Amino acid sequence: MCGIVGYVGARDATPIIYNGLKRLEYRGYDSAGLAVIQESAIEIRREAGKLDRLGELLRNDPVHGHIGIGHTRWATHGEPSARNAHPHVGESGNVVVVHNGIVENYLTLKDELATEGVAFSSETDSEIIVHLVDRYLAMGHSLAEAARRAIRHLEGAHGIVLMSLQEPDKIVAARIGNAGGVVVGVGEGEMFVASDIPAILEHTRQMAFLESGQMVVVDAKGFEAYAIEGEPVEIEVQSVSWDPVAAEKGEYKHFMLKEIFEQTRSTTDTIAGRVDFRQGKIMLPQLNLTPDLAKKIQKIVITACGTAAHAGMVGRILIERIARIPVQVDIASEFRYQEPLVDENTVVLAISQSGETADTLAAMNEGRARGATLWSIVNAIGSQAMRIADGYIGMQAGPEIGVASTKAFTAPLIDLYMLAVLLGDMRGTLEDEKRLKLVADLRKVPDLVSQSLEREAAVEAISWELKDVQHALYLGRGINMPIAYEGALKLKEISYIHAEAYPAGEMKHGPIALIDEEMPVIAIAPRDPWYEKMISQIEQTKARGGIVVAVATDGDELLPTIADHVIWIPETPWMLSPVTTSIPLQLLAYHIAVLRGADVDQPRNLAKSVTVE
Repeated sequence: MCGIVGYVGARDATPIIYNGLKRLEYRGYDSAGLAVIQESAIEIRREAGKLDRLGELLRNDPVHGHIGIGHTRWATHGEPSARNAHPHVGESGNVVVVHNGIVENYLTLKDELATEGVAFSSETDSEIIVHLVDRYLAMGHSLAEAARRAIRHLEGAHGIVLMSLQEPDKIVAARIGNAGGVVVGVGEGEMFVASDIPAILEHTRQMAFLESGQMVVVDAKGFEAYAIEGEPVEIEVQSVSWDPVAAEKGEYKHFMLKEIFEQTRSTTDTIAGRVDFRQGKIMLPQLNLTPDLAKKIQKIVITACGTAAHAGMVGRILIERIARIPVQVDIASEFRYQEPLVDENTVVLAISQSGETADTLAAMNEGRARGATLWSIVNAIGSQAMRIADGYIGMQAGPEIGVASTKAFTAPLIDLYMLAVLLGDMRGTLEDEKRLKLVADLRKVPDLVSQSLEREAAVEAISWELKDVQHALYLGRGINMPIAYEGALKLKEISYIHAEAYPAGEMKHGPIALIDEEMPVIAIAPRDPWYEKMISQIEQTKARGGIVVAVATDGDELLPTIADHVIWIPETPWMLSPVTTSIPLQLLAYHIAVLRGADVDQPRNLAKSVTVE
């Protein structure tokens, strides 16, 4: 949810940047700062906490200039503090950076830079970038070329904005992968850079949007765009509506598509501030979990509705495998009517995007009445499900406007994974080596999500083949069985195509009777512990003339020989694979719905927050 704002022009940059960051506050953050070139020096002001604290700092110690960059940060590496807040300046004092994303190989790069004598002033991965740029500026390169060379060292997805005393009239910005957008605003004798449209909408409606792998050099007169490799590219300047709601969609046709593509950032943000990669530790302070409570738990009941229930089904496998605690998943609308067997040694864990779902709140009240400890995973901070719980995990996914949930599905998958690791750690069921590996795997997630999103065109091509079907069958096994349920739900919700999901092993116990040449079967078959069994089910489908669309791991040589269509995902640790397998199914449902002319963001008969039974 990190926000970026930059300005170059004749006006004072500070209030423009500060007010722009205010317009991004709703996305969430834990620290903020800005840098302005003032009298041939880079002046930085930054503070932990809310923007008001930065505002007070600026009133007490003002800074003025005609070019500057600012940032609101969710902590990923290093605690929320003024020291770790952006912007970060190089040792030379010559260059400054703000950054969205995770530098996945930062430990390797940090060791490399340390051997060169670099001294670090923060605990962040982002500081790596400014030192790399500093290195190449010292070699005589321009700011753009130094940025280009620095970026080549980075693994992961990134939004990067830089400025330097060497070229004090320029801002350089780059987008790599899908760690949030980079927007260039075009004014009269002034220019703007931002991570999101609302930050600069009051100043201009003429905007250009960077694609992954592009960078821009911006000065007060305009901008030049390049591929990261160096060749010039053309980026169209678009006129954006002044309507704040419409503007929020940016370059996307629908909120749902925007929110699908925000998942690189939302998965980064749900990890933010909660993972110590060096120690291999998970921190969920709002959960109020202690080692004594962790050891007391005899059972966890996950209760939720719809998409959230599917996330809970994944969570069951994670918690049982990692923490060795029995887990059951109950649909919230049924839970309180079944005289549930919960007591003071049970945790009732509710999952709700809105935190106001009536059935889920009723289930929580039932758990409370029976003496259970209440936890919640919610996206809406301050919601009822958060307030009545004994502890909570905030999804940190940011606002979700589209009725069909996307980023608020993948975020709790990661929350549940982190919860499982934390419980396993506190209960002593995890060996140190395994815990370190599980935590290290989290670092890969945003880039794996970015890679999955980059295959959109291939998914869209398959949607043309399926747009006229009347029925569809989704199959999955193990940890990806719930993803079959979620994929079918997405197709039903927004395209109005009848779709059913089954555990793949159950196909031969009835659903196989439906298989024919007009019933496509979407089979989720990544390289996981259930792969061989999924292959068997796919072959059974093909033997009966069925059309198979397989979700497969890169490099699989077998599936393309038996499936009619293959949707590829990057190789992913199997416990995190539901994050990457769900994304192409979201895209498939979206593109089929668009081709059928459906109202994607507001499907008929549905509401974002279901506040009635």
